[in-house]
Amino acid sequence: MSGLEVADVFRRHGDAYRHAHDRHLGRLERRVMSAIELCRTAALGGHTEACAECGLVRCAYNSCRNRHCPKCQGAARAAWLAARHAELLPVPYFHVVFTVPPAVAEIAFQNKETVYAILFRAAAETLRTIAADPKHLGAEIGLVAVLHSWGQTLQHHPHIHCLVPGGGPSLDGTRWVACRPGFFLPVRVLSRLFRRLFLAELDAAFAASRLGFFGDLAALAEPAAFARRLKELHRVEWVVYAKPPFGGPEQVLAYLGRYTHRVAIANARLVGITDEHVAFRWRDYRHHSRAKVMTLAADEFIRRFLLHTSTPDAESRTSRQEPARCPCCGGVMRLTGVLPPLVPRRPRFWDDSS
Repeated sequence: MSGLEVADVFRRHGDAYRHAHDRHLGRLERRVMSAIELCRTAALGGHTEACAECGLVRCAYNSCRNRHCPKCQGAARAAWLAARHAELLPVPYFHVVFTVPPAVAEIAFQNKETVYAILFRAAAETLRTIAADPKHLGAEIGLVAVLHSWGQTLQHHPHIHCLVPGGGPSLDGTRWVACRPGFFLPVRVLSRLFRRLFLAELDAAFAASRLGFFGDLAALAEPAAFARRLKELHRVEWVVYAKPPFGGPEQVLAYLGRYTHRVAIANARLVGITDEHVAFRWRDYRHHSRAKVMTLAADEFIRRFLLHTSTPDAESRTSRQEPARCPCCGGVMRLTGVLPPLVPRRPRFWDDSS
């Protein structure tokens, strides 16, 4: 463990990045950068606490609670997993991944809200339709779907991870229908239907003027050009793949813990930060998941990280709900005082739900 954090990158290089990209840096990206920089520092305020057993006194600073902050997602992940535990069934689960071609990914980047919603709907409808077909399973199924917009090198790569139970109630609701051992649904059939459903919705979104194009994609605003793009996308193979089944609910939860509430890069993957560069670990899945180190200019690292910011839920600035434990003796830390924020009005990212 290097002890480095994404916050260190922003604190060291954030001002230069803001200056260099001032005309093109949006409010959301600025808010994310500020949140991560100030997280668990005196700027956000906090409290003092003392151990009831050994008398240790320390300051504990508030978290930013931003969904893109690597430090804040651990607690959110644990709470989410606890809520999901009661929903899992005592059956094997399958992991199915839906990925869009690069020509769709670039449209998605300029129309995130619209295209990501289509991606979720098309993936869910594909699984449920094929599973309901008596030729394949003949059952009603449920699923958990998680969107990731990034790959290991932080480039834009939208894809959906779906966790699906290996069976479901029969269509008449009278019995449980289990899939064949070790096999869920044919991925080639899933891929073809996913492509058709996705492109039909994308075409409808274009017809309803819910897609916007600019820069290199500006020409797609013309109906004829967009129609040609759709025709090309109908001819290419779309990637859907299914991984081997899990053994049971515990393994499913362990896997979910790695995929939910993730940010583009965890602090643990950072290797080094200099005055010019940021180095981080990544896995090359095209070459047997080989572990590698990538070094980027600091400006490029920040650019890639901010590619994956999206409109956040309302965030609140709160202290920990459960009492902390003393690092010396394990005793309970008691609240002894409040530390007001040093910059109470800068930034107000925790009050903005847009």
